[in-house]
Amino acid sequence: MEIPRARVVSTAVVFVSGTVLAVLGPLMGKFDNPVCHAAALVFSSGWAWACFAFLVGYSCRSKAASALLASSALAVAVVVYYVFKYTFPTSPVGQVVSSGSGGELGSRIIVWGVAAFGLGAPVGLFGNIARTPGISGLPFRLVIPLTVLVETSARLQTEAADQGLVVEITWEVIRIAAVAAFAVLPLREVMAWRARRAADREVGSRPWPPAQAQHPVSYDADS
Repeated sequence: MEIPRARVVSTAVVFVSGTVLAVLGPLMGKFDNPVCHAAALVFSSGWAWACFAFLVGYSCRSKAASALLASSALAVAVVVYYVFKYTFPTSPVGQVVSSGSGGELGSRIIVWGVAAFGLGAPVGLFGNIARTPGISGLPFRLVIPLTVLVETSARLQTEAADQGLVVEITWEVIRIAAVAAFAVLPLREVMAWRARRAADREVGSRPWPPAQAQHPVSYDADS
């Protein structure tokens, strides 16, 4: 059976996007300026990778395809991430690190690749279910803001004080955005629900079936 060209293209776009995500973090870390440092933090964070898997699932119509494609693309991205870091080692600001051994690289790829494949499937499925309109899909649309909030709060408590002002500002700004999204999404859904209720009441108040217009019957005087 011939695979539709659109499906091939969309699958290729997903894997290319995963590769770009995997490279951006360590690549931005090579530049010693605050903007690139912040970008490196964002693209190397767990919530950014979860967001990628979520968006992959959101873009799929099939639940099975969303889980499989998200997990596969995330696992491939993990391989690219560690191979890139091993090939082009980056020294974090103020630190000196080595690229590590080949055995260490292989073990990290296996551990995190398996974890990405296992966790990517449910996150992709959540993204697909988040397409459901109304209250039913709302809890799944809140998955990513909640993930961002939990991770950034943990990083602010454990890392920010030791890694400088750029790290602290980056995580604080992202946490504020997550809180805003967590508040706006339910509010938006409530407003949409109220609008639907108002529309239903308006429709229900109309007579049904609509009354036919009564036209007076005229008679021709010559008939």
